[in-house]
Amino acid sequence: MTPIRHNSSNGSGGPAGPDSDPVLDAVRDCVLAVGVRRTTLTDVARRAGVSRMTLYRRWPDVRSLVGDLMTREWVDVATRAMPERRPGTGTRALIVDGLVRGVEAFRAHPLFRKIVDVDPELLLPYVLDRRGASQEALLELLAGVLSEGHADGSVRAGHAERQARSLLLIVQSFTLSLRTMTDAGDPALTDESFLAELRAILERTLTP
Repeated sequence: MTPIRHNSSNGSGGPAGPDSDPVLDAVRDCVLAVGVRRTTLTDVARRAGVSRMTLYRRWPDVRSLVGDLMTREWVDVATRAMPERRPGTGTRALIVDGLVRGVEAFRAHPLFRKIVDVDPELLLPYVLDRRGASQEALLELLAGVLSEGHADGSVRAGHAERQARSLLLIVQSFTLSLRTMTDAGDPALTDESFLAELRAILERTLTP
């Protein structure tokens, strides 16, 4: 079972402490500066202070390197979004809060915004064809906390893995497509109003 965790942000848009990797930090800086298509292994090696051969031993190309970077960043965002446990608060409330906060955090994340704006095709395989490592990690986290919610009675009984996959489908849609549904000229169609709808959907979905 995966516990709900809360990590303190280091304020830099990347993970702190032992999760830091100079190569992944370097590719993040490169992508933020010029996008994925214009990033080269030579640029990454130079920023990281390592040789190109060192990179080739771990990653055959920039896309595989960016894939590992996305896994690190997305899992970090999700785990940070999960609130700390509070006395008297059921698991369902923590799941709902964590997922809504996670959507907000993803949409504000500099790397996510850069990829969506400049290299959106990089995300398509994980939306249309297959699950990536970060999605598998998020499903494991969700299945664990859903099982906790089943145990304390705050979450509707059901198949934890199927419920986790359904929740991920919902929050992926809000994360990737929300800006296509908002209308800056209509106060009823703002980001905040749709996040309130997401909260209501999650509550109704998970309530026994």
